Amino acid sequence: MSMLLGCIADDFTGATDLANNLVRAGMRVVQTIGVPDEDMRIDADAVVVALKSRTIEPEEATRQSLAALRWLQAQGAGQIYLKVCSTFDSTERGNIGPVAEALADALGADFVPVCPAFPENQRTVFKGHLFVGDLLLSDSSMRHHPLTPMTDASLVRVMQRQCRGKVGLVDHEVVRQGAQTIAGRMRALQAQGLRFGIVDAIGNEDLLSMGRAFAGLPLLVAGSGVAIGLPQNHGLMPSEAAARLPVIPGPKAVVSGSCSAASNAQVVDFLQRGGEAFAVDPLRLAAGEDVVRAALAWAAPRLGEQAVLVYATAQPEAVKAVQGRLGVEQAGAMIEEALSAIARGLVERGVRQLVVAGGETSGACVQALGIARMRIGVQIDPGVPWCHAASPVAGGEGLNLALKSGNFGTPDFFSKAFGTLAQ
Repeated sequence: MSMLLGCIADDFTGATDLANNLVRAGMRVVQTIGVPDEDMRIDADAVVVALKSRTIEPEEATRQSLAALRWLQAQGAGQIYLKVCSTFDSTERGNIGPVAEALADALGADFVPVCPAFPENQRTVFKGHLFVGDLLLSDSSMRHHPLTPMTDASLVRVMQRQCRGKVGLVDHEVVRQGAQTIAGRMRALQAQGLRFGIVDAIGNEDLLSMGRAFAGLPLLVAGSGVAIGLPQNHGLMPSEAAARLPVIPGPKAVVSGSCSAASNAQVVDFLQRGGEAFAVDPLRLAAGEDVVRAALAWAAPRLGEQAVLVYATAQPEAVKAVQGRLGVEQAGAMIEEALSAIARGLVERGVRQLVVAGGETSGACVQALGIARMRIGVQIDPGVPWCHAASPVAGGEGLNLALKSGNFGTPDFFSKAFGTLAQ
């Protein structure tokens, strides 16, 4: 069966974020970890190929994305969706622009809409400027991101610095008039020699309109929000069956590596509720201490009905201090390696319901668990669903897994996630 939609995501939590919105709108979705083997066949309306390409070199990100495209084309994907972060995380060099241009070239796409908006998660685009809640992106906590600090809210400018092709705007005066007007504006921009168009969106009705306007386009570049408007193009409607998952009983745990403001608040809330937690100190790691062993020894007698938390989450000032001593790349890689080893050890010790916070951390943990694909299920908070995955570490029954983008979720996310799965 040919899939209706083939998606390429630039990190693992972004992939589940996208898959979650597609499931909510009625699509059956499978997420793969990396590009699948050529002989893998998947029965689903949409497949999301999760890459770990957001912050690697642009040339390597492009190579991996084109490999994902070739696999999706071989499965008969009718449309390609490049999923990027809702805060447009990237550097002056990319990777959004270079990857989008390479995919457009491969698909023969003359014009590509770009829209990271996700209003349910307080990400909106107005006059081409990205807002996080009431703040411009450049005034939000994203300006302190350790890998991709976002200091310019104008998506036209940000995208143009990364692209050879010209970038224009489909503003809200057009979007609010509906799908036909949006499509007409895109044709006009293309006729003017532009290749990309940032599309405004401040509410779900905008996403539904642009979803209809994007029907038939070979490629679109977006956050997860646009996904809610695509299943309607194939006659699909929201359905509980699309989100049905097996629920695996067993001990519960949270592993958090994100240093975002949202994740910091979630750690504080978990602790204030009396949750037990182990803090991973990167300086102890750098000194050669076996922090992984210590964390697992701490967790072992505590595993059970109440979730435990292992975290390296810290305030921006603390993160900068560690990076200053160890270097940005070394500090990040060291923490990811430790947290992924801890996640694997927790599952080996019986954890079957696991929440992971942070895009880079999620990617490392999923790889450490040997997970090749996940079925997407019920939403916990906008952009964050529970999944079911087979893992050689978990044995035959697999495990339930939630991969949370650092910026997503309410303060009580860690506590309420497990109740959502049990419903």
